[in-house]
Amino acid sequence: MKILITGAKGFIGRNLVVALRRKDDADVQEFDLDSVPRTLDEGLASADVIFHLAGVNRPQKEGEFEEGNVNSLSQVLAGLELKKKRPLIVLASSVQALLDNPYGRSKRRAEELLFDYAARMRTPARIFRLPGVFGKWCRPNYNSVVATFCYNIARDLPIQISDPSKTIEIVHVDDVVNAFIEVKGERGGEAAFAEVTPSFQITLDELAKILGAFKNNGKMLRLADLSDPFHRRLFGTYVSYLPSDGFSHSLESKSDERGALAELLKADGHGQIFVSRTKLGITRGNHYHDLKVEKFIVLEGNAVIRFRHMSTNEISQYAVSGHEFRIVDIPPGWAHSIENVGPRELIVLFWSSEVFDPARPDTYAAEVLK
Repeated sequence: MKILITGAKGFIGRNLVVALRRKDDADVQEFDLDSVPRTLDEGLASADVIFHLAGVNRPQKEGEFEEGNVNSLSQVLAGLELKKKRPLIVLASSVQALLDNPYGRSKRRAEELLFDYAARMRTPARIFRLPGVFGKWCRPNYNSVVATFCYNIARDLPIQISDPSKTIEIVHVDDVVNAFIEVKGERGGEAAFAEVTPSFQITLDELAKILGAFKNNGKMLRLADLSDPFHRRLFGTYVSYLPSDGFSHSLESKSDERGALAELLKADGHGQIFVSRTKLGITRGNHYHDLKVEKFIVLEGNAVIRFRHMSTNEISQYAVSGHEFRIVDIPPGWAHSIENVGPRELIVLFWSSEVFDPARPDTYAAEVLK
């Protein structure tokens, strides 16, 4: 399937190009402001689907709305009519087409132009009236409050909120791309509106608080609650705005004669993950928990994990190795220890069902082997 994308270097266009090129059946032709004119002509001559994403939303002069949003589409339609081509045309419009402002009026005229053309030429068309779109690769400090907040918060720059109670409606760019791809196989000879789902509504104050919490949680190794699909989308967007020299950071570790230990992640309601390095011949643990549950997995080296039931004194042990991915559960009420039996440093990943609280550690010393 041959696909032409106008505005291919814009925010939505870049995401759409990458997604389409993952598919074996898509031959994608890109057209943008810096493309040579013949690129558009060649694309119109061969395209089965045209995604018309080219447009203007923040021009220097009001007249540029008409040129960027109406005339650019008119050029595409004129080229198709001249070549007697009838591909599916997908138009990225805006919810502002319902508003009486220069941008909205230009978007509405583009819609009307496409409806008239589709009816006259019996060409299939789908029009998406998009609200604000957020996600990776959106330009900050331009026309996306999500992109601006993410960019500034990730860099400890101030954000400005003129009306904290203002509610915005937004959709994620991946949902937009998926909706576009879903309609590309439609061939009904008519024009119709199409929708992107899900959409989300949020106040600017709530948005700033959520994104700010992502920043603070990252510093404290706390993972945000991502059970909400909207929060997952916001979290992925925020992380995509981290500066490229800020992807990595050192962990605070605690070292002694036994080796070292560092916390990795903490999540309220889900516990925490930490990792340890243990020297040859050293035994860690020799304690038990009343409520806390743990899981151990050896990543490198060889160890013996031993247990003693605190009531019956039953003894159990497991030999574990970094050569296999094997988890050992640590139930409450069992004293437990882990010994590095060599021949090199032991590296172990731990999960605990609770984030460690020094005021209530639920950790009581007890030798496994008396």
